[in-house]
Amino acid sequence: MASQDWVDKDFYKILGVPKDATAADIKKSYRKLARKHHPDQNQATGGSDKMFKDISEAYSVLSDPEDRQQYDAIRAMGGGARFTAGGPGGGAGGAGFEDIFGNLFGQGAGQPRPGRQRPGGGGGASYGNLPPEFADLFGQGGGGGFGQGGGGFPGGYQPTPRKGADRTATTSISFAGSINGTTIGLREPSGEVIDVRVPAGIKDGQKVRVRGKGQAGAAGNGDLMVSVSVKPHPFFQRDGDNIRVHVPVSFPEAAMGAHIDVPTLTGDTVKVKVPAGTPSGRTLRVKGRGVSTAKATGDLLVTIDVVVPQKLNKDAEAAVEAFAAATVDADPRAGLAAKAKL
Repeated sequence: MASQDWVDKDFYKILGVPKDATAADIKKSYRKLARKHHPDQNQATGGSDKMFKDISEAYSVLSDPEDRQQYDAIRAMGGGARFTAGGPGGGAGGAGFEDIFGNLFGQGAGQPRPGRQRPGGGGGASYGNLPPEFADLFGQGGGGGFGQGGGGFPGGYQPTPRKGADRTATTSISFAGSINGTTIGLREPSGEVIDVRVPAGIKDGQKVRVRGKGQAGAAGNGDLMVSVSVKPHPFFQRDGDNIRVHVPVSFPEAAMGAHIDVPTLTGDTVKVKVPAGTPSGRTLRVKGRGVSTAKATGDLLVTIDVVVPQKLNKDAEAAVEAFAAATVDADPRAGLAAKAKL
């Protein structure tokens, strides 16, 4: 850091601490300000870059007892006055700032001690990384590592290149498209059509990533995230990787048992055995006839709905009366009153 900066800048004010602040107070204040103004935390505006450089410079000096002693002495003697550089071209016989304070401390006041690198010094404009003791502030080693050759604090800050932001879109596909997979085209305002491959077995609400179709960035384009909505089907209902269906059966089929044909996702039918005495609402499972994905295949869950005829001809009516007479001792509501007691 140039010595003139030591006169121009009030490091105590920058860190928000009094001149008699303890080392712990200085460290605590720097930790708070570094978290707030670190450039990685302010990528959107970049407005905190200069502030971060200033607080890094201030901490670099005030955290070191010898540097702090020199700084206090220079500030006390300089009184905020500005000086021109000494040597050739530095003014008519005027002693430079470096000359005034160089002998006082046995070295040029603007020169850092061997092995110590100050922020903003030497190699031009830079803003420092965090010193090692503050590496935990952002869950990483000081926000970008330390400069080569000696690990001096804080080293030159190099912003990490970032990918462009992701974009989002929504689309709606048929139930068949969700089961078998499909490809849809999303049209950009520019007229470009982006093909989106929807994998087989996708669920309602899941997202498909199209790589490289997001916003541009220094480290490459972001991605396009497409949220998929699946239209309902009048017969098939998805339950995870299983498919549920409701199949009507007649009273004789439910009472005496039957083999019925049930439609499947592939367009064919599968034979399902309905055991004798199956009540309405019972669900029968057919293994492996549900949704097939890369990870698993679900089942077909068949719920039986016993159909009560709305109209009976004379023969059917007589048959039902005969059945009722034959089963007069059967009481489907036996024990119901006991169950209903509170």
